[in-house]
Amino acid sequence: MAENAAVEIRDDREHGNLVAYEGGESAGTIAYFVMDPAPGALVAVHTVVRPEHEGKGIAGALVREFYAMAAREGVAVVPLCPYAAKWAERHPDEAPEASAELVKEAKRQLRNHPELF
Repeated sequence: MAENAAVEIRDDREHGNLVAYEGGESAGTIAYFVMDPAPGALVAVHTVVRPEHEGKGIAGALVREFYAMAAREGVAVVPLCPYAAKWAERHPDEAPEASAELVKEAKRQLRNHPELF
């Protein structure tokens, strides 16, 4: 699916959202948290694209940028979100697999701190 060049992606780390904007409005989001201790892995919890923006490659663009952001920060990604996990399987060259131990710890942190999502 072709990515839309008019999509701008911004990280709202304070609120745990990576947001895609199209035409100035929010089109999609990855809800995430940063694992403790710092600098911790980025954990994708949920990916949502607004219905009027579906089918434009926005979810894929968000996940691609999420992995790129983690790479720039030198941290791993734990894709707990089913969409992000499926995208990672299809793009192993862009999405290094997180260790089983890291995935287990991310799930534990999310379970112990549901406010993270």
